[in-house]
Amino acid sequence: MRLSRFPLATTKEMPADAQVISHQLMQRAGYIRKLGAGLYTWMPIGLKVLQKIEGIVREEMNRAGALETLMPAIHPAELWQESGRWEIMGAEMLRLKDRHGAEFCYGPTHEEVIVHTARQDIRSYKQLPINYYQIQTKFRDERRPRFGVMRAREFIMKDAYSFHMTHEDLAREYDNMRQAYIRIFTRLGVDFRPVQADSGNIGGSASEEFHILAGAGEDLLAVAEGGSYAANIEAAATLPQPAPAAPSATLSKVSTPGQKTCEQVSKFLSVPLTGKVKLLVVKGAEGGLVAIALRGDHQLNEVKAGKHPLVASPLTLADPAEVQRLFGAEVGYLGPVGCPVPVIADHAAAAVADFVCGANENDHHLSGANWGRDCSYVEQADLRNVVEGDPSPDGVGTIKFYRGIEGGHIFQLGRKYTEAMRFSVLNEAGEAVTPYMGCYGIGVSRLAAAVIEQKHDANGIIWPDAVAPFRVLICPIGSDRSPAVKDAAEALYAALQAKGIDVALDDRGQRPGSMFADADLIGIPHRIVIGDKGLATQQYEYKQRAAAAAEMIPATVEAVLAKLA
Repeated sequence: MRLSRFPLATTKEMPADAQVISHQLMQRAGYIRKLGAGLYTWMPIGLKVLQKIEGIVREEMNRAGALETLMPAIHPAELWQESGRWEIMGAEMLRLKDRHGAEFCYGPTHEEVIVHTARQDIRSYKQLPINYYQIQTKFRDERRPRFGVMRAREFIMKDAYSFHMTHEDLAREYDNMRQAYIRIFTRLGVDFRPVQADSGNIGGSASEEFHILAGAGEDLLAVAEGGSYAANIEAAATLPQPAPAAPSATLSKVSTPGQKTCEQVSKFLSVPLTGKVKLLVVKGAEGGLVAIALRGDHQLNEVKAGKHPLVASPLTLADPAEVQRLFGAEVGYLGPVGCPVPVIADHAAAAVADFVCGANENDHHLSGANWGRDCSYVEQADLRNVVEGDPSPDGVGTIKFYRGIEGGHIFQLGRKYTEAMRFSVLNEAGEAVTPYMGCYGIGVSRLAAAVIEQKHDANGIIWPDAVAPFRVLICPIGSDRSPAVKDAAEALYAALQAKGIDVALDDRGQRPGSMFADADLIGIPHRIVIGDKGLATQQYEYKQRAAAAAEMIPATVEAVLAKLA
């Protein structure tokens, strides 16, 4: 591509509304242009990146045996009502009506549509397993769209859906998709982690997210240093701990006027946070209230707690007035001794002996409290967030935190949607059975931003070769004055094109500094500078985008290709 014929519009100004580096650089380099809140036009240079990411995704999905299809973006409401998600999706779903008053939505995901499609054609076990995928536009009405295309309202996603006769076959395809995703993210050229995850409102049992590691990531990941375990903090597990030591202190009540928080009580009584047990009161699954006991230095994991069978879902804190009535004390002075509601103890809280806790009396706490002797719980459970230094749940290594940007998510949905939408097939015995289902998503447009968050420097983007808009940029110096430079640049440009290399020729007549600044900003991986001085010694100047300095190479196509290998 000749840049004189390409609409390359770069700027030095920092966009006022851009909060993260990918948003800043994509706008400065002319990859995207904002249309409205969370809505972006992909400019030609940005679209080239998007299409290369799509190409990698498509190749690996085809290699894995999935079949490409294309489903409508607008969905009839009755499909979502049939699955039960019309109301569950809430304000995130963009709803609309046609001229006849019929209700529709702009699809945020396509589980309902693919089940409806499959049940029209698939009648027999002989037609399964099957995996359909598409690369298509989605819309989710984010309350606060931000971070450019990383959290836009309209975005491009690859979503795939598989159907199976048995759970074992679903697990096989889940692993097949997991391996396909590993190949996709490896080919993108980024540092990534597959992590165990919560399924959210998509539902199902097992799920994993694929995260690109980056400081701007919204997700906190728990990764085992020295091991292979990795999970989103929402799903990261903690282990039961050894039983607490035998009581060695006497239970006593102490005055703690105005000391409500764990930190205040710890400082006031000169006890470590690890020696305090706090109580959170939430609504119970069967009505009434339930108390959750945590160690003083730990935080409740709302996702885990919301899934506990004794706890109402979604997790809801008890009303302070009701707590006051039942406990006779304000929140901040609650404890398990004499607790009037069932107590579920987190594993770590259950392992503490001689602990400090609320006395269920305003301005007072208890010291020397012990499980068994002074108080009890109905059961132990994993209810807290992991912390750095925790042992890995698989027993190998200890936990360290990383920030990640979710680029993909795979789910074993089971029969959630096929049962709700009454999709059945005939088995070998001629009996109608409900098939199992999996779904597998990749945020194609988000990946472009996520790669930038990991691959950039002070001068601009550093694209990996596989997704760069151009792999090579030829920069002729003084070609308007030197026929030799112009001829050499044209010859190299034609030779690289003939080799199938995605190459750009900067024939705009810019000064060297301007050419190099644009090359760095837009992130071209390889730059070849051709000038009279180099040609005099039969050399080109070559610079790899991430390298600290340029180097001289022979002025031959073979030498350039060697650098691209």
